[in-house]
Amino acid sequence: MSDTISREITLKELAIKVTEWLSYLKSKWLIILIGCVLGIALGYLYASYKKPKYVAVSTFALEDANSGTGLGQMAGLASMVGIDIGGGGNGGVFQGDNLIELYKSRTMIQQTLLTEVAIDHKKQLLIDRYVDFNGLRAKWATHPILKNIDFKVYKDDRLIRAQDSVLGEVVKEISRSNLVVTKPDKKLSILKVQVTSKDEAFSKAFNDEMVKKVNEFYLLTKTKKSVQNVEILQHQTDSVKRELNGALAGMARLTDANPNANPARQILKVPSQRRQVDAQANTAILTELVKNLEMSKVSQRKEMPLIQMIDSPILPLNKVVTTKTQGMVAGFFLAGFLMSIFLLVRRGFLSMIR
Repeated sequence: MSDTISREITLKELAIKVTEWLSYLKSKWLIILIGCVLGIALGYLYASYKKPKYVAVSTFALEDANSGTGLGQMAGLASMVGIDIGGGGNGGVFQGDNLIELYKSRTMIQQTLLTEVAIDHKKQLLIDRYVDFNGLRAKWATHPILKNIDFKVYKDDRLIRAQDSVLGEVVKEISRSNLVVTKPDKKLSILKVQVTSKDEAFSKAFNDEMVKKVNEFYLLTKTKKSVQNVEILQHQTDSVKRELNGALAGMARLTDANPNANPARQILKVPSQRRQVDAQANTAILTELVKNLEMSKVSQRKEMPLIQMIDSPILPLNKVVTTKTQGMVAGFFLAGFLMSIFLLVRRGFLSMIR
């Protein structure tokens, strides 16, 4: 019962306090209005000087191989007898959220920044373009090392350290503010890559190169095991084929050397018979190797994921602009809110020190 009464008293006190605060703010309406007018002016100036941002968006569908059926089962059976046809795949590598994190990794972003592209009929690194449109060259003008930094040239250890430091900061900024990778529908294997910046050419070029490099890395990783397996089998097949050709050529040479061999001398047949045994053994080995090689090639084609581009950025890009009206409205409400908070805090502080 006492808890209920105390709770009612607390609520009544809170209601009284809120009423007092509102009455106090009403008495200060002129100050709040002046603050709102200043907010409108600041919002107008902000919208006038704020540069627009350009958004480049790519969407693509990713169809991965199903390692649980077909050749995946065949690979499991083959592995029981010591044959690896590469059907196991890498089904769990870079799927879903893992692939999204791959896009945001330092390695992928840095490789993209160090890519040379043609912008306005001029070839330049994307990192140089980023530095230019963000005005970083002017900030580095007085720095003894950064003022001459060139990401194409590695002159000494100090410069390499400076390059790595700048690249690290740019990678963090892009990952935090410029690059957004999402999966619009969790049920579908569709990824959306969005790059936003103040430079239209940079947004498009970075988006294109980023998608290209990550997809190439993804394909290489998914098929790395099967490619290595095919290369090994191909090498073994070529080696056995050379041995077989050598055995057949040896048989022919021995026959040519003794066209009319004496049937009574069996020793003359031994070299030819040895070559014949080698040829038969190599033929059997080659048959199995060719079979395994073809199965591995089929498995490799099956493991190759299909990446189908749905949308790619096309100039002119979508422009994100803060209009003057939006700036003024936002400035009005923000200034009014901040001015009200300031007045209430000031009133509370003055009441405490009295």
